[in-house]
Amino acid sequence: MTKKTYLLDSLLIFALAAVLIWPLFQVKYVDNWASIESTFIADARFLKQHWPHPNWQPLWYGGTRFDFVYPPALRYGTAVLAKYYPRMTEARAYHLYTAFFYCLGIVGVYVFVRVIGARRYSGWLAAVACAVISPCFLFLADIRHDSYILTPQRLGVLLRYGEGPHMTSLAILPFAMAASFRALSAWRPAALAGAGLLCALVVSNNFYGATSLAIWFPILMWSVWITHLDRWMLVRAVGIVALAYGLTAFWLTPSYLEVTMNNLKLVAAPGNARSVWATLVVWMAYILASDRFARGRQDRIYPTLVWGTFLFFSLNVLGHFFYNFRVIGEPGRMVPEFDMAFLLLGVEGLHWLGSKPAAAVRSFRGSRYALALCAVVVLVSFWPSKKYLRRAYEPIRTYANHQDRVEYKLSEWMWLNHPQSRAVVTGSVRFWYDAWFDLPHMGGGSEQGLINQRINLGFVRVMSEDSVERALQWMQAYGTDFVVAHEPKSQEIYKDIPNPRKYAALLSQVYDDGEGNLIYQVPRRYSSLARVVDTKSFTAIPTLGGNENQDIVAAYAQAMENGPATPASITWEGTDAFRLRARLEPGQSLVAMVTFDPAFHAYANGQPVPVRSDALGQMHILAPPGDTEVRVVFELPKQNIAGRALTLLSLFTVAGLFYLGRRKPE
Repeated sequence: MTKKTYLLDSLLIFALAAVLIWPLFQVKYVDNWASIESTFIADARFLKQHWPHPNWQPLWYGGTRFDFVYPPALRYGTAVLAKYYPRMTEARAYHLYTAFFYCLGIVGVYVFVRVIGARRYSGWLAAVACAVISPCFLFLADIRHDSYILTPQRLGVLLRYGEGPHMTSLAILPFAMAASFRALSAWRPAALAGAGLLCALVVSNNFYGATSLAIWFPILMWSVWITHLDRWMLVRAVGIVALAYGLTAFWLTPSYLEVTMNNLKLVAAPGNARSVWATLVVWMAYILASDRFARGRQDRIYPTLVWGTFLFFSLNVLGHFFYNFRVIGEPGRMVPEFDMAFLLLGVEGLHWLGSKPAAAVRSFRGSRYALALCAVVVLVSFWPSKKYLRRAYEPIRTYANHQDRVEYKLSEWMWLNHPQSRAVVTGSVRFWYDAWFDLPHMGGGSEQGLINQRINLGFVRVMSEDSVERALQWMQAYGTDFVVAHEPKSQEIYKDIPNPRKYAALLSQVYDDGEGNLIYQVPRRYSSLARVVDTKSFTAIPTLGGNENQDIVAAYAQAMENGPATPASITWEGTDAFRLRARLEPGQSLVAMVTFDPAFHAYANGQPVPVRSDALGQMHILAPPGDTEVRVVFELPKQNIAGRALTLLSLFTVAGLFYLGRRKPE
């Protein structure tokens, strides 16, 4: 009977959540062109076009590893829907994927409470609350004022900011915690396998979800330990962590983590020592208090867990907004996690108030008063949500014809006229530049997966430099052919380039639609992304470091535009290899204006030739003289080979654990 009620309740809760966001299951584009969801749509389209797994993404930042751009789950989920479901666009697939997991996340809250708290009505109340209430509005006025009709924050960040991966990861998180509780509290092989899979899925959707997992899982471990005092619990916890990492090892390599941490500096301020010490103090206080409250008391695991969850998400989020608390990343991004933790604790408080009134009111009348108080609290808590419930579909604003947007028009024009040309594209056009076509640009959909930080510096300088000559040097150094700029009257949203007509001083204008959108062509000696250089003088150019020495950029651009008068060609073979052709004299070599990565290896006439990183982080290839053809190939790094082997081993382990679980009923 219990399994039937689980299933029935879960289906009903999913259906109710789906009713609240039903247009999201059907929409292709929403009227929010500033949203970062464009990046995930573009990423899924690129994957669909280059199925099943490109190793290199040549369109962004001069190129980067495909695995480095983002965790794989959402991009593959969206691409699979778009590829195998008839007539489904990537945009529709993205919204369908995120809508499904949004509703599943509401079910996850119910499952979490039901599995660990063992209370059906509390699970229902918590799930409904998470679907319609945001406690953060009580504390964070800026977020409250930024919301539309008090839309629940987890839905608001999905719709307004395009945080589909984060909200998907958050949706899976309570399932992962429920499975982990089952696995930690006793030897249950199937639960252990499920916990590893679910934790891996949390990480494989989003790193802020992974950060939440890293906060919540130790709290769960401690709650189980202090209430069960089982020495084998730690072994099972290590097993969950090992399985979760093993299942993600095929993409979550040490080099991925290194690049991600470097990129984090571009989008988040560094942590501070004060916050680290505050975290340690709060941890010690929590351990001491819970030790006294729950040691050996298995019936107190759930309150110990929800109190700890609330405490640490409050420290992270409210501490950030009011006291500049920050350990890593952007704590302000974790407001939906704070909402969930707050509501879980609130529902637990209502349960205590309704079922265990104080000794002074244990009479029948006192119990009635306690229950009446619970009803009043629930009514007051849910009352503000009436504004959202009356107009629930309004935040999901559909956009019927995306082809009348500037983001589409300019992308289409470049695809029809200059499909192979690298461009400087900014603002909302940059976000959507690869949503419909494969178009290379100097930047990317977001500052993630960036291997060569110098090209990002150049991208910023091109936008902000008052001196067009200095901006031109950066563009020539990185093989950029066009600049797309927008005047204040443009439909484009961000207007990142002040005085967009400044480029007319040195660049020729090739496009002006009269609506504030301009395209300028960069003067370059050859349109190719390959150059013949004098080896001695080129290697004498110092490596550009953090000092932003413009003389180095100028010398590099000079080598690209005024070196040997010998054309060189570059031809891509899919995404992971390209060929260079040129006639080289003795003392000459080749430059490919592609981001250097040690996984690329060059071969001339079947023989390996050296590839090194040049002064600006692009490929310098020491090819032999003569009529030379060099094939440059991305070869899978040993880290990835080892990671794939570990993932395969982990999958076998998961299958074995499920088999054991079936053979030995719990």
